[in-house]
Amino acid sequence: MRSRQLDRLLHPIALTLLATTALACGDDGGGDDGGTTTPVVECRPAFRPVVMVHGFLASADTWTAFARRFEANGYCPDHLYALDWNTITDRESGLDALVTLVDQAIAATGDAQVDLIGHSAGGGLAYQYLSDAARAAKVATYVNIAANPAPPGEEPVLPGPVDFPISTLNLASSADTVVPATEIPGAINITLDAEDHYQVATSARAFADVFSFLQAGRRPTTVELADSHPFDPDLPRVVAGKALTIGDNTPVGGWTVAIHEVDAATGARTDETPEATFTVAADGSWGPFSAAPDTHYEFHLTGPAPTDRPVHYYREPFSASDRFVRLRALPRQGSLVAALFSVIPFTADHVVLIAFTESQAVVSGRDTLVVAGETLSTPELASADKTAIAFFLFDENADFAAGGEVATFKNVSPVFLKALDRVLSPSLGSIALTFNGRTLNVPTWASEPDGAIVATFD
Repeated sequence: MRSRQLDRLLHPIALTLLATTALACGDDGGGDDGGTTTPVVECRPAFRPVVMVHGFLASADTWTAFARRFEANGYCPDHLYALDWNTITDRESGLDALVTLVDQAIAATGDAQVDLIGHSAGGGLAYQYLSDAARAAKVATYVNIAANPAPPGEEPVLPGPVDFPISTLNLASSADTVVPATEIPGAINITLDAEDHYQVATSARAFADVFSFLQAGRRPTTVELADSHPFDPDLPRVVAGKALTIGDNTPVGGWTVAIHEVDAATGARTDETPEATFTVAADGSWGPFSAAPDTHYEFHLTGPAPTDRPVHYYREPFSASDRFVRLRALPRQGSLVAALFSVIPFTADHVVLIAFTESQAVVSGRDTLVVAGETLSTPELASADKTAIAFFLFDENADFAAGGEVATFKNVSPVFLKALDRVLSPSLGSIALTFNGRTLNVPTWASEPDGAIVATFD
C-alpha cells in the first residue's frame, strides 16, 4: 500500500511523465476508439480500488469508457466503483451515498484507501467528502475532472484538511465550454485542448493522464477499449447495470428489464420471447446478461404501475463487458424532473424518440448527428457552448405540426438536453439515427401505450 507522503514525493516524476502521455498515446481526443479492442491483461488486486462520481444530470455510465480502459490495464472489475446520485435536489443524500460507497470499496477489497475521481458536479461532492479529516484519510489520491475547485469568488485550494491536503490531479480542457479550466495551486494541473465537458471524463487521452497519476507516473499499457475475451472473440460479454429515474437517479425497484435480440437493419425484435428477463432490485441493479458479440439488443424497461411509462433502449453491440449500463425510467409524478417531462405528449399517433451520446457532446463542425433524415448537428442546435448529449424529439402539442426548440427544455436546461418539436409517426416503421458514421435503427413504438424510445451511442 502506497502512502500519501510517498505520493507527494513521486509527484515531480509523475508530472514529467504525464506531460508526454497524451502525445505518446496518439489519441485524437475522442470519447471512443471506433470499437478497436485490445487484449485484457490479468487483473491485479494490488491496485487500489477506484471510486468515480458523475456530474450534473448524469449517472454512473459516464465512467464506462474509463472502466473498460482500467480493466485493460490490469484493474480488477471488482475494484471499480461508480456512484449514482441525485445532482438536482438531494446533495446531502449524495454525500451519504458516497460515504457508504467508499466504505463498501474498502471493505470489499481489503484496502485501507481508495482513489477518488469526481467529474463536474461530482467534483464538488468529492470536495465535500474530503473536507472531513476522517473521510479524507480513506482517500490516497484525488482526480478533479472538469470541476470547479472552489465556490465563486474563492481561491482554488487542494481538497482535504488544511494541514493534510490530498494529492490531486486537476484535469480540464480548454475546449470545455461548461467549466472553464482553472488551476489548483499544489495540484498537478493538466489542460487538454480538444475534449468537450464530457470527454474530459471519457477520452483515451484523459484516461492516460488519470492512470499515470494514480500509478505514480507509470504510463498505461494501452488506451484502447478492452475486449472481454481476447483469445475467443465469440464468447459473450457480461452486461449488467441499474435502472434509475432520469435526472435524479432514484432506483426503480420492482420494474422489469426484458432483453430482446433485434434486427440491426430495422430494430425489430427477432423473437418476442426475451433472451433474458430481470426484476430490478431495490437498489436499481439488474443482470448479469451474457451478450453475444456483434449483436444488437433492445432493453425494454417496464414498471408495475399503469402510470409507469415503458422505455425501449437500443444500443450499439457490446465490444466488451459493461457493468455500468444505466436504463433511465421516465420520472414519476411529483418529482421536480417530472415537471420538465410533463410537456411530452404520449399518444397512439406519435413517437417519442431520444438520441443519447453517452461519452461526448454533439458539436457542430466536429460531429454529425442525423435522425430520421434530419441533420441535428447544426450550429443552431449543436454549438459547442450547448454541450448537447441528449436530443428529445416529440410533437410538443400533439398537433401534427413541427416547430422549433421546445421552450420548456431550453429554459430549464440550456445545456446538455435539447428538445425539438418534431412529428414522428408510428407508421414510419423504423427510424435511422447516424452519429459520426455509426447507425442505429429503431422501431417506431407508439408513445401510448409503448412509451419512449432511446437510441444510445456509447
